[in-house]
Amino acid sequence: MAERYRVLSLDGGGMRGIYTAAYLHGLIDSFSHRRNVEYLDLGKGFDLIVGTSTGAMIACALAAGVRMDRVVGLYREYGPRIFEQPVYDGLKVVLNFFGRRSRLQRGAKALEEGLTGIFGQTTIGELYARRGIALAIPTVELSRHRAFVFKSAHLGGDRDDNTRLVDACLASSAAPVFRSLASFKPADGLDPPRVFADGGLWANNPVLVGMLDALRATARETEIDIFAMGTCPRPEGEHVDSADLDRSLYDWRFGAKAAQLGIAAQETAFDHMARLLANELHRHGRAVNVCRFPSDKVAASVMPYLDLDNTSKAAMDALVGQARTDVDITKSRCDDAKDSEGGAILRLFNAIPEMKKDQENA
Repeated sequence: MAERYRVLSLDGGGMRGIYTAAYLHGLIDSFSHRRNVEYLDLGKGFDLIVGTSTGAMIACALAAGVRMDRVVGLYREYGPRIFEQPVYDGLKVVLNFFGRRSRLQRGAKALEEGLTGIFGQTTIGELYARRGIALAIPTVELSRHRAFVFKSAHLGGDRDDNTRLVDACLASSAAPVFRSLASFKPADGLDPPRVFADGGLWANNPVLVGMLDALRATARETEIDIFAMGTCPRPEGEHVDSADLDRSLYDWRFGAKAAQLGIAAQETAFDHMARLLANELHRHGRAVNVCRFPSDKVAASVMPYLDLDNTSKAAMDALVGQARTDVDITKSRCDDAKDSEGGAILRLFNAIPEMKKDQENA
């Protein structure tokens, strides 16, 4: 068994995934220059990558050896087509009462088109056989209203080997209110098709999914390092007075603000539980370390652009700009010999192999 087992956990967050992709590209680009190589194959730095919703797309891209600047381009090109009409857009919200269904259908087709352009018809099993990087993609199966995780064969079995990466990503990112549900036929080709909703309903921060799989996949003496990353470190919280308790659909932005609340609560709750569980595992002889990539406070100027379905150029530019700021912070922490988490990130990027031209996903 390997002496160290590395896991990458990627949160969901809709269009804010462009922040994640830009952040990772910035770190890859910086360390590639430090090491005098063309581009680092970040996916190869991990034994397991787990991602939810927009994080599922980035997880599959890393596992497949796709450059992160290409993923940034995917958000820029297809985002406006995927989220054709935001759930809440000022007075334009009235448009969602007319033609919403057809706009959702067009958005689903646009997302499938964009993902197919990157992954083609590659299946989970084919990718695992070719690259040896384990995947775990949380979603919700509608037929039983239960949590479901698409997985490679890293724990044995071949249940999801014939599932296309495109279908797993569509299933994990099918956010109610924001997007269409995802439907595709199972590998046996028989009806009825399987229908899925966004994995963010229960595991928007999938760090515990990654931890459990890592524990099951490793021997007791193997040390586990888990690196987690969010979609943007937005400040959360609000003052609520007694006159604001009975909120209308409009006050909740027709569900959009409730989704934002769920994402924020999950990120902090699951991070906290993961760290507490890691401490308990240390007491019982299992070395598990949890590190969330550093981030700075979001500037007030960025706040208006953090809706999950905001596809304006200004919003995407603001998120990429925030990613650059956070990359600089991360590099500074890596250069601080007294910073334990910075040291962990430095060791990670010093161990990542170079992406060879013939290895990069075409």
